[in-house]
Amino acid sequence: MGEAGDYRRHYRRSIEHPDEFWAEAARAVDWARQPSRILDASRAPFYRWYPDAELNTCVNALDRHVDGGRGDAVALIYDSPVTGTLRRYTYRRLRDEVARAAGAFAALGVGRGDRVVVYMPMIPEAVIAMLACARLGAIHSVVFGGFAPAELAARIDDARPTLVVSASCGIEPTRLVPYKPMLDEALRLAAHPPAACLIVQRERQPCELIAGRDHDWAEVVPGATPADPVIVAATDPLYILYTSGTTGRPKGIVRDNGGHAVAMTWSMANVFDVGPGETMFTASDIGWAVGHSYTVYGPLLAGATTVLYEGKPVGTPDAGAFWRVVTEHEVKVMFTAPTAIRAIKKEDAAGTLLAKHDVAASLRALYLAGERLDPATYEWATSMLGVPVVDNWWQTETGWPIAANPLGLERLPAKPGSPSVPMPGYDVRILEPDNPDGVAVPPRAEGVIAIRLPMPPGTLPTLWGDDDRYLSSYLSAFPGYYLTGDGGYLDDDGYLYVLGRIDDVINVAGHRLSTGEMEAVLAAHPAVAECAVVGVADSFKGQVPRGLVVVKSGVDVDPAALADELVARVRAEIGPVASFKRVDIVAALPKTRSGKILRRTMREIADGRSPAVPSTIEDASVLAALRPILAPASAAGGQAEAG
Repeated sequence: MGEAGDYRRHYRRSIEHPDEFWAEAARAVDWARQPSRILDASRAPFYRWYPDAELNTCVNALDRHVDGGRGDAVALIYDSPVTGTLRRYTYRRLRDEVARAAGAFAALGVGRGDRVVVYMPMIPEAVIAMLACARLGAIHSVVFGGFAPAELAARIDDARPTLVVSASCGIEPTRLVPYKPMLDEALRLAAHPPAACLIVQRERQPCELIAGRDHDWAEVVPGATPADPVIVAATDPLYILYTSGTTGRPKGIVRDNGGHAVAMTWSMANVFDVGPGETMFTASDIGWAVGHSYTVYGPLLAGATTVLYEGKPVGTPDAGAFWRVVTEHEVKVMFTAPTAIRAIKKEDAAGTLLAKHDVAASLRALYLAGERLDPATYEWATSMLGVPVVDNWWQTETGWPIAANPLGLERLPAKPGSPSVPMPGYDVRILEPDNPDGVAVPPRAEGVIAIRLPMPPGTLPTLWGDDDRYLSSYLSAFPGYYLTGDGGYLDDDGYLYVLGRIDDVINVAGHRLSTGEMEAVLAAHPAVAECAVVGVADSFKGQVPRGLVVVKSGVDVDPAALADELVARVRAEIGPVASFKRVDIVAALPKTRSGKILRRTMREIADGRSPAVPSTIEDASVLAALRPILAPASAAGGQAEAG
C-alpha cells in the first residue's frame, strides 16, 4: 500500500500526461515487440493503445511465470462444492494443459483471428479454453451458461465462430442444467452454426454427441500436439463479450490484447493490491466481465493464485461457504457482488457461520461491484469482516474499475453509497443531461456520468463488426465523451455517486439485461397489443423487471393464465437469470402525446417515489389508474408472480 497523496499524484499524471503514465505501466508486460508509440489518436474518436506493439496474452498469463522460475507456484484452485472436487493447477501444469487444448483447437480449424464461443459452467476447462484461444491469437466469446438457446444463437450469429466449446451439463445445488440440449437448439436456430463443437462430458450427466460435428474433450485434448504461442498485434482483439443492448440485439464488446494486458496488470497491483504468490477469490461467473477480468486474466497476469469456485454463496452447503473458501485457500482479496453478501446476511445476520472460519488470518479486503452497494450491506460486511469493503463501479465496456478505492496506491476514506474516486485514466465528468456541448455541472449537482476521451487502456475500442453502433451508442450524445448510460454526481471531495441507469438496460444481481428484449418476447404473444417492462428497485437483486401488458381488443383471455404464460415465455427465451416473475394485465399504458411510453415515470412509482405527472402526458387518468398496481406493496389481480 502506498503513502498519503499517492492516488492524487497518479491520477493527475494519468490525465495530464497519459502517454507517459501508460508507457510506464506497459513495462510490467512482456512484449514480443515493445511499443514505441503509446496512443494513436489519428482516427479519433477511435483511439488505440500501443498501436505498433506485439505480444501474446497467454504468454504473459502463464509462460513468463514458468520461464521466470515460478512454474511450481499455484495458478488456479478449482473449488467445487457441488461436485466435492478440489484441484490445484501450478503455472507449469496450466500452461501445458492450455498448450494441448490450443493444439486441439488448431486441429479443429481454429487460427489467428478466428472466433470460438465458450458456453460452459465454472470448470477448469472453461479457463483453459479461454487461454487456449489467447495462445492461438484466436478470439473467444464466453456466453453465460444461464442464457437460453435463442440468446446463445444470437451471439453465435454475430460472432460466427469456427468452434463452440461446451459441456454436457452445469451442476446447481438442487438440479442439473442440461447445456448440450440448449446448445443443440441454439445451433438449430443459428444462421451461422460452426462446423465443430468440443464437449466436456461431465460424470453427472453425459450427453450424446453428434457424429461429425461434436468431439469429446477427453478424447481430443490430452493427446493433442501442444501449440506454440502466436504473436499478435496489441490492437488485435483478445475477446468479444456480449452485453444487452436497448434494441434487443446484443452488443459485442471488443477487448484488445495489449491495452487489456496493461490495464489488468496495473489494476491488480494498484487497485486490488494483489501480487505474485497471493490469492484472489473472485466469485463471478466467467460469462460476465468481472469473471473475465478478475477470475481469469487479472490474477494470472499478476502471477497470483486465482480461485475458480463452482458453487453459491448460500446452499453449498450454507451461508458460510465463501468464508470457508477464504480460510482454506488463504485468500487475501475477495471480489463478489452485493447480491451475494445480501444473501449471506439474510441467512447468517449474526455471523454465526462466519465465526467458524478464521478469515482474519488472510483476508485483507472485500471488493463489491456489479450493482449498487447499499449502505446497510456495506456496514454489515465492514463490521463482520473487519477489513476494508471496497465498492467499485465499472462496466462490461470498460473491463476494469472506473471508480474504486485503490488500496494498492493509497487507502482513502470510504463513503458508504459511493464507489469512491475515479481511477487513473478515467476523466469522469458529470454533464448537463440535455446539453450536447458537454457542459459540466457543479459538485453535488446530478447529471449524466460521462468520461472524457480517450479512455484508458483495457476499455473497448469499438463493438464487434459495428463501428457505427459504437459511435451511436456511446460517443454521439456528447462529442468527445464516452456516455456511461448512468446518472450521478461528484461531491466536493471528488467522490462519485452513481444513481442508476438512464436507459432501459437494468441490472439484475449484477447482470445487465435489456428490458427491450423482454418486451419483444411479450409483444410476440398473439394476445398482446402493447407492453412495457420496467426495472424496479429490489432490496436483494438491486433491480428486477416488471411487465405491464395491454391485451388486444376483442381477445377473450383469462388475465391470470395469460400472465403466467408470459412469465414462462420470458424465462424460456431470456433465461431464469432475468428474474422475470411478474406481469400485470392493464387497460392502457401511460404515454406522451407523441406516443412514447412513460417508462421512467412508472419505474419511479414502482420504486415508491411520487413523480410529478409529466406535462407531455396524453391522458393523466391512465397513469392514475396504474398507481395502485405499480405501488411497491400492491397485490393486484391479473398478475403472475412466480418463484
